[in-house]
Amino acid sequence: MGKFDGKVAIITGGGKGGGIGWGLSTAFAKEGCNLAITGRNVKKLEDAKEELERLYGIRVLCLQADGGDEAQVEAAVKQVADEFGRIDFLINNAQNSASGLTLIEHTKEDFDKAVFSGLYAAFFYMKHCHPYLKEAKGSVVNFASGAGLFGRYGQSSYAAAKEGIRGMTRVAATEWGPDGINCNVICPLVMTSQLAAWKEEYPEAYEKTIQGIPAGRFGDAESDIGRTAVFLCSEDASYISGETLTLQGGSGLRP
Repeated sequence: MGKFDGKVAIITGGGKGGGIGWGLSTAFAKEGCNLAITGRNVKKLEDAKEELERLYGIRVLCLQADGGDEAQVEAAVKQVADEFGRIDFLINNAQNSASGLTLIEHTKEDFDKAVFSGLYAAFFYMKHCHPYLKEAKGSVVNFASGAGLFGRYGQSSYAAAKEGIRGMTRVAATEWGPDGINCNVICPLVMTSQLAAWKEEYPEAYEKTIQGIPAGRFGDAESDIGRTAVFLCSEDASYISGETLTLQGGSGLRP
């Protein structure tokens, strides 16, 4: 028996690929939660569906939808509701951006990429999931970043989108609290397949980075990030809302 047997979560960017989304999907699947996973890569979604259904006996719906297109998001949410009859949790994880470009190097198109794939996507999914979340007295977990919290170099559009998501989440916590919906933000520092490749190519730079993390490691997408998202969606966290959790091994200290 899992915490979420019979419940349903939408996880954006939840396909298989060694990132946060896959860690989230696995953590929720282990709790018996049926999943609707979105992404751009159909193969990664289908691979995730096959493995999650085989290992954990849940149902998985794959959705290829552009989060920045409200009509596509509305159709995707309706498809989830029609398939499962409910939506209990919304996890907005997907994000694209022109990382590494300085602010003055950014074009409007670069900025649009971050804002539409992140901020608008979170807004559209929250807006159209609200009636179902209200009925279920469910939860929203949105993902932001230390890029916005700490003003990291070369991350202006990404940081802007993520800080917009944080602000919107706090407002939703205020407006949706009476509906029994809690809304929170996670800012993660995670070992991904891309980071693992960087570690192999630049071991000295990796070790220098690790020295700045008191815990001495990067977070694990499933056990550190996914399990925290599970907690935030559980009854144990029903009184936690409007908060930002920096899951960064002690390197994300702030007032």
